[in-house]
Amino acid sequence: MAVSVEPLVVGRVIGDVIDMFVPSVNMSVYYGPKHVTNGCEIKPSMTINPPKVAISGHLDEFFTLVMTDPDAPSPSEPTMRELVHWIVVNIPGGTNPTRGKEIVAYLSPRPPVGIHRFIFVLFKQKGVVNGLEQPDTRNNFSTRAFANHLQLGVPVATVYFNAQKEPASRRR
Repeated sequence: MAVSVEPLVVGRVIGDVIDMFVPSVNMSVYYGPKHVTNGCEIKPSMTINPPKVAISGHLDEFFTLVMTDPDAPSPSEPTMRELVHWIVVNIPGGTNPTRGKEIVAYLSPRPPVGIHRFIFVLFKQKGVVNGLEQPDTRNNFSTRAFANHLQLGVPVATVYFNAQKEPASRRR
C-alpha cells in the first residue's frame, strides 16, 4: 500500500495522538461529496451528520474507529486534549461504521477558536469487543490509552482534516 504517513507527521497527528505506524487497510471518509484527505479544510457546517466511512477488509475481521480533536478547546492551549467525537467498535471489514456498535455517539466538530485537527483513527481488533462502556467524559480522552486497554495495537489507517469556526453571516 502506497499510503504515506508523512502528512500525519507534519500535521503532528503522529506524536500528539498516535505513534508511528504503517497503514495496512484502506479507509475513505466523506462528508457529503467532500473526500477527507490529510490536512484538508472542511467547514463545520458540512460535518453536522456523521461522515460516510468505507473500510476495506473481510467480513470476518473487525475494526474500531475513533474520531478525536487533540486541539480542544484551543490549539495553543489544548487543556481538554483529546476531545473524543465518535467511537464505533466491531465494524466488519469491507463495510462501514453503521454495521458496528457505537460506543460514543457522533458529535459534530464545533471548534470555538483556532484551527483544529479532527482525526479518524482505525484499529484492527483481535476479535469481537464486548462489555465496553462509554467514557465518563469526552474531555481528556487518550486514543493511545484506549487502544492499549483494548489491546488494539497500532492503527491500521488514519486520516485527518482541519476545521475552524465559521464566521457568522453578516446581515446589513
